Amino acid sequence: TTPRAGTMRLACMFSSILLFGAAGLLLFIGLQDPTELALQQVPGIKFNIKPQEPHSDLPSGSSQDGDFKAPTESVTRDLSSRGPRGLNLQVSQQSQAHLNAGARLRPRQRRRRLLIKKMPTAAAIPANSSAGTFVRPAPRALDGRWVSLHQSQQERKRVMRDACAKYRASSSRRAVTPRHVSRIFVEDRHRVLYCEVPKAGCSNWKRVLMVLAGLASSTADIQHNTVHYGSALKRLDTFDRQGILHRLSTYTKMLFVREPFERLVSAFRDKFEHPNSYYHPVFGKAILARYRANASREALRTGSGVRFPEFIQYLLDVHRPVGMDIHWDHVSRLCSPCLIDYDFVGKFESMEDDADFFLSLIHAPRNLTFPRFKDRHSQEARTTAQIAHQYFAQLSTPQRQRTYDFYYMDYLMFNYSKPFADLY
Repeated sequence: TTPRAGTMRLACMFSSILLFGAAGLLLFIGLQDPTELALQQVPGIKFNIKPQEPHSDLPSGSSQDGDFKAPTESVTRDLSSRGPRGLNLQVSQQSQAHLNAGARLRPRQRRRRLLIKKMPTAAAIPANSSAGTFVRPAPRALDGRWVSLHQSQQERKRVMRDACAKYRASSSRRAVTPRHVSRIFVEDRHRVLYCEVPKAGCSNWKRVLMVLAGLASSTADIQHNTVHYGSALKRLDTFDRQGILHRLSTYTKMLFVREPFERLVSAFRDKFEHPNSYYHPVFGKAILARYRANASREALRTGSGVRFPEFIQYLLDVHRPVGMDIHWDHVSRLCSPCLIDYDFVGKFESMEDDADFFLSLIHAPRNLTFPRFKDRHSQEARTTAQIAHQYFAQLSTPQRQRTYDFYYMDYLMFNYSKPFADLY
């Protein structure tokens, strides 16, 4: 062959290689999942391509022991994501909003999940706008009040996060166990998780959940024993590991708190100033035997008549004769707010507004409102700040200080003021 012919053959071979390469590239692009291509444009995402089974919907089931990562960590983001087959996404903190805005959850689920956390700045949205995830106020809520309640929620969550970051730095790296979610009740129809804080409206909130679940037509029809001793509402720890993770990562999580000293006095009045077949023999007997000098035989037999200073002695005793009880345990222990990222933080002191706002956010029936009746001992006045001060006036200054120290994280985390001027 001549040199000219050899050159022409090389040129033909080179052209063929280019054509085959271009065809392969077009075929690859055509086979790419459009969701995958879109995700490649999201900042902060690193791709680790490896064979992987696709995620499936997570069923409920019986409880299982074992640790699992908190929903605020990468494990939950992986569970809540529905990425293309073969992709293992490692998501940075900054890119979470982009992923949550993806197409892996149905729009209604996504809106409910992000209703509070991802709400745009209220001031940037006209009052009559329905843009983004800012939900229009229900007829029972005025626009200005709606915006104010949203801003209050943002501030409460910021304070809670700051307290957790300052004092519980290692919490975000801990594993959530069934014990951490044992006080959380589940309502699947409206996808709500409620952490029960006793003496902060918990009886009436459980009534509301039962109506939401279709178990009753009215909160007024539900008796106290049905609320607390029935099995109508499921606890989150009764589900298996996948069921727990699925709900933590997709449901709206809420809790209601109360000023710690008022909550403590409310618990004391309820459990020790009225006949009680559990707290008197279990707690009352032990308290009287330990902290009352020359207790009468009748008092030791029944456990009745515990005084508030004796109760405080029991509470502050590191070697207390009986264990802690949920009615006066810390909210930070009951609900693990540094481990579980709650979407809504309500307060007993602003219950009516907060409850109305929350029910509007989850699209509850219009005729469902939070009940205001007193669940027990209805003839007595509710425990107020003034009543709580009267009880704490029975204590010495060091006892008040130690009690404040005992509940310090709750005061800090939920932004309550010091109840006495001499506290430090």
